[in-house]
Amino acid sequence: MKSFEKYFPYFLVTGILLNANGLLLEILEPDGALYATISKHIALTGDWVNLFGDGHDWLDKPHFPFWISALSFKIFGINAVAYKLPAFLFWLAGIWFTYLLTEQLYNKDTAKVAVIIYVFSLHGLLNNFDVRAEPYLTTLIIAAIYYMYKASVFFKWSYIVLAAFTAACAVMTKGIFVLITIGAGLAIYWMITNQWKQFVNYRWWVMAILILLFITPELYSLYSQFDLHPEKVVFGRTNVSGLQFFFWDSQFGRFFNTGPIKGHGDPSFFLHTTLWAFLPWSIILYIAVYTLIKKGSANGSSKIRWIIYGSALITFLLFSFSGFQLPHYIVILFPHFSMITAAYLLSINKEVTFKRLTALQATLLVIAAVAVNLLVWYSKMGNTLVVAIISIAVVLMILWYFKEKGLNKLIAVSSGICVVLFLFLFNFFYPRLLQYQAGMMAGKYLAENKTPVKSATLNAWSYSFEFYAPGFVEYVDSVQNIDRFIGSDSSAAFYTTVNMLPELIEKGYKFNVLREFGYFHISMLTGGFLNPATREKELEKMALILVKRKGS
Repeated sequence: MKSFEKYFPYFLVTGILLNANGLLLEILEPDGALYATISKHIALTGDWVNLFGDGHDWLDKPHFPFWISALSFKIFGINAVAYKLPAFLFWLAGIWFTYLLTEQLYNKDTAKVAVIIYVFSLHGLLNNFDVRAEPYLTTLIIAAIYYMYKASVFFKWSYIVLAAFTAACAVMTKGIFVLITIGAGLAIYWMITNQWKQFVNYRWWVMAILILLFITPELYSLYSQFDLHPEKVVFGRTNVSGLQFFFWDSQFGRFFNTGPIKGHGDPSFFLHTTLWAFLPWSIILYIAVYTLIKKGSANGSSKIRWIIYGSALITFLLFSFSGFQLPHYIVILFPHFSMITAAYLLSINKEVTFKRLTALQATLLVIAAVAVNLLVWYSKMGNTLVVAIISIAVVLMILWYFKEKGLNKLIAVSSGICVVLFLFLFNFFYPRLLQYQAGMMAGKYLAENKTPVKSATLNAWSYSFEFYAPGFVEYVDSVQNIDRFIGSDSSAAFYTTVNMLPELIEKGYKFNVLREFGYFHISMLTGGFLNPATREKELEKMALILVKRKGS
């Protein structure tokens, strides 16, 4: 491990800089742009109680991430970096808490390896670019587990308060189900060590009361926005209780598929999702879990690690048997996976095992380099020669500096997979791809040209237009409502489809086309879009127009 100590700072800084690279990109639709518009509404109105998104009162998620990003907007202005920055800072804090907990449950060496694994994980990198709630939630969960562990071993009221506070913030980020992830591991540890009295220990009941106390801002906001206003239409119906949705429908309703938001669960979904989401470490993780099961993990001091094993196991099972599943859900378990994988790597005492695992990861590195170069060559989204030079340079650098077989080479080769992929994605592919996010391009056009009119979407709602256009953006659902929106002004800007223009002419409106844009749903790529020869046919034509009020 002495040689790893030497390389650890370089691995860590490289990983952090690679993740930070995603801060410089614009916000991706749909979810990221939607969340940004909700936070923008808070920042513009100063209303921290009512969430407003998608053109109506919004109930789907709790308030905490929106409060944090709205506060960032207040400080740094309304822009993409200000939206992503607090999530990135939370992610950095997650590295620290992952280190602290791993050090407590294992040792410093395992903690350092776990941190590098966590930093270089595919979906973790994606989440620092396409920011939703996960960077906040992951850190808050691992922090709460850490403080609960400290409170159980070294009883201090400060640990109880910190555990309750971080757990409450996690609840205000995603809902009460996160308490299962936070507490399940410790509960299982108590059971396998016959510490049954812990379940009635007053300190944990005090912690539960503190959590309830700390989430009162969320409960007050939900009650004020929805329970006091049964006339509001939410999910297509009235008499919707925000408190009932928070405590039941948003969590248990999704699990049992009985709530207003439904899905189609597949018990194997997160098995194959983890296989790609936790790349480049996923195969090693599966080997680590298999080894744990085969050897057993209930001997001596290792029982305490059930705080992590139990949390990961119960959460994974809940996700797998839930009626509503999305790939990014699994990210909250990446600190757990990183610890398990790191512990396995440091338990290897056969050179041949390192040799085989390194060969596996080297194969993935070559596949990643080839895939990146084929994609840039086929899609023409980036400079083919520059991408080739960068990817070859990364591979050769790793092979040159890490000649000796062992942990260092394995980690270097594995980390190199993410470096090759995301240097390309963040610096070449996504910047070109985002040009086809037409709402964003139209909103930026209004902002950059300082067009002194209010703006709306005309029968073509776009979250990115709502975020990037200056001020408030309204949704106008038909041509008949244009005059109502323009009001006493002489004109207004509208983002709409080119297909709407003939109807405007027919209704007698005068307008100027400020600019046309090609739109594609870039979070769902197709072969036809990636092919430059057929790309134009795949685009929907959108327009930013300046419409004059009739009679003006």
